[in-house]
Amino acid sequence: MSIMLVILLLGIAIGIPVAHSIAISGTVYLLLQNGIDMMPVIAQKMVVGVNSFTLLAIPLFLLAGALMAEGDITPKIMRFASSMVGHIRGGMAMVMVVSCMIFGAISGSGVADVVAIGSILMPIMNGQGYKKPFTASLLGCAGSLGTIIPPSMVLVILGVTMGCSIGKLFIGGFIPGIVAGVSLMVLSNYYARKEGYPALPKADWKEKRDALCFALLPLMTPIIIIGGILAGIFTATEAGAVASLYALILAKYVYKKLTWKRFFEICLEVAKTSATVLFIIAAANLFGWLITAEDIPQKLAAWILGISSNYWVIIGFFNLLLIILGMFMETTAIILIVIPIFMPIMTQIGVDPIHLGVMVCVNLAIGANTPPLGVDLMAACKVADIPYEDSFKYVFGFDIMMLIALLLITIFPKLVTFLPSLVIE
Repeated sequence: MSIMLVILLLGIAIGIPVAHSIAISGTVYLLLQNGIDMMPVIAQKMVVGVNSFTLLAIPLFLLAGALMAEGDITPKIMRFASSMVGHIRGGMAMVMVVSCMIFGAISGSGVADVVAIGSILMPIMNGQGYKKPFTASLLGCAGSLGTIIPPSMVLVILGVTMGCSIGKLFIGGFIPGIVAGVSLMVLSNYYARKEGYPALPKADWKEKRDALCFALLPLMTPIIIIGGILAGIFTATEAGAVASLYALILAKYVYKKLTWKRFFEICLEVAKTSATVLFIIAAANLFGWLITAEDIPQKLAAWILGISSNYWVIIGFFNLLLIILGMFMETTAIILIVIPIFMPIMTQIGVDPIHLGVMVCVNLAIGANTPPLGVDLMAACKVADIPYEDSFKYVFGFDIMMLIALLLITIFPKLVTFLPSLVIE
């Protein structure tokens, strides 16, 4: 087993894509142990890893998000957010956070959130005197809320990996996503007062009403998804199909921004993105099967519980491990490698699976904005056109605010589990 881990870490260290490193390490280990006769088993385990109806939610929600983006909904969302929070000191920073939260509830992707919101808001904020390192740091952290707020691709992968309800994970991410967003707004307001960033004129009720009407149809997307799941009308996978159809109708027939040629181009782009994610899942299923066959989860559980069986010590160690891994590795790979190993430990100490899944999401959102790798932060710096290291002055403050949000949902599990308890199944 040590051979497999060495190959995996070496592959990642020399720049081989994580998915390929996972597949290569598992394949080499099996061939060394059992010879060429194991090749059919390798193929079988990888196919089994993606042979799941639930995983259809990934391309369906990606398609819904892409169609909504094609329908030019971002300005509509920003106008609504501006009417609600723009009058607070640092108004455009507040608009950025709220817009990312709303768009995240449509796209389900942190990086997509960063690019869509940042490309429009960055020039405006630069014109109002906001420092680029500040806006890049805020954009990266706010964009990562798309991995917490439903419908999140990360939550879909977690649900499949943990074997728990994706619908309940979706509902469970709602309150923590808001808590994390509010924490970012609090620090943004502090910086706005300290550095003299302006507030926008306060919208009157007519302007708020008009902004709501302007954005109402896109805003209905998360309401349809969450409402349908809560009412037991459809599953999370079926919700993806409904969301895609609704997005197609809006983009093609309501806003008239989508052509059939562009629709097929989007479908191809979604297929390519989905294939990348599903290959990681397939490779990780082989890796996870080997880890389970070698009894690694049970051995690690016994070792950790032998050091301490205290609930808070184990939870603290788990959170710290995820944040560190998030600084260096891709989100999907972390979930597929770490969760199968730690699931038995969390079960033994009585952690609710829904609570665990959302806690993992918040951890990974923090890791995605923590140097040296910080994928969402890197994307934000590219949008802002600044060197990556320039963001360090501000990003650690936003990371601390998200850590406070993580601490709250860790200490108070009901923030996660209350709404899922209302789901009809």
